Amino acid sequence: MGIRQFKPVTQGTRFRSISDFAEITRTTPEKSLLEPLKKSGGRDNHGHIAMRRRGGGHKRMYRKIDFRRERYGIIATVKEIEYDPNRSARIALVEYADGEKRYVLHPKGLSVGDHIVSGPGSDVRTGNALPLREMPLGTFVHNIELVPGKGGQMARSAGMSAEVVAKEGEYVTLRLASTEMRRVHGRCLATIGTVGNAEHELMSMGKAGKNRWLGKRPKVRGEVMNPVDHPHGGRTRGGRNVVSPWGKKEGIKTRNLKKPSQKLMVRGRKRGKATVSGF
Repeated sequence: MGIRQFKPVTQGTRFRSISDFAEITRTTPEKSLLEPLKKSGGRDNHGHIAMRRRGGGHKRMYRKIDFRRERYGIIATVKEIEYDPNRSARIALVEYADGEKRYVLHPKGLSVGDHIVSGPGSDVRTGNALPLREMPLGTFVHNIELVPGKGGQMARSAGMSAEVVAKEGEYVTLRLASTEMRRVHGRCLATIGTVGNAEHELMSMGKAGKNRWLGKRPKVRGEVMNPVDHPHGGRTRGGRNVVSPWGKKEGIKTRNLKKPSQKLMVRGRKRGKATVSGF
């Protein structure tokens, strides 16, 4: 896995870089694991824009990923490693002993021909999924469940992982990539290893058109709008705090500390130069 630079034959390719796709073994996806993916353009069911700056982009098909890993005790063989346009990570096509095929997130170090298995009692090896209470301290994991049986929800993007740092009662404490410390129930499944394609964050778009291919539309600053369109509009912002188009302050904490899930927060993530704690 590496990054490929372009020769600066145009201004758009001068700073552009892409993945070399060295780990990819097949370019055509498994048809039985595809389903249509409809674009919304950021509109809700009323046709109103609910999420700004979305639209266009290349047409995609969705790859059905097995985030739950509920086929306990059945050995699966890695057949292919493929590109997924819907996520930064690569995906691995695995075939179980009974012939069923599924996609899983591709962890760093997993190769074609390797065997993986999930469920309690599995070996602590890259690609295997087992409950957090069975993980040795210091193990790096990804695709972590927050509710037992719901499927992995944390640490799923390229290069992400969390470290098992403590066990207390029924809960396991994880250190996330953001330095946040969170407790997760020991029965929740997680996959051993770090998600592959860690070089993804080092790539440069190079030109505005690349963002349009990804379905991202331009962002217009509030300062260059008219006063009727944005609180920052007009000749100057006048020293006012940064706010959204609807007058809400930006850059402040919005996490609701009264939610039950926040009770499992051991330490919040670092913000800026200072360490924020006391969540």
